[in-house]
Amino acid sequence: MNDNVVGSGEAGQDAFPDVHTLSYEQARNELIETVKILELGQMGLDESLKYWERGEALARRCEEHLDGAARRVEDALGKAENNS
Repeated sequence: MNDNVVGSGEAGQDAFPDVHTLSYEQARNELIETVKILELGQMGLDESLKYWERGEALARRCEEHLDGAARRVEDALGKAENNS
């Protein structure tokens, strides 16, 4: 056995940062990578499900960011109309 090897080679519970701490760009980029990994199809069912669930959470986070941006644009347009 190699004494220089650390860990089991499996991701732990805290391997991924909480999606609520991610910016839109971070969540989008991780989602792209997650999709690429899933498309390779080289994982077992349990690991694939973990990545699928992570991808779903990342997609929801991106939607939250986009919804917030849309609200800000609508608010800005509403203010501009009121000032006209």
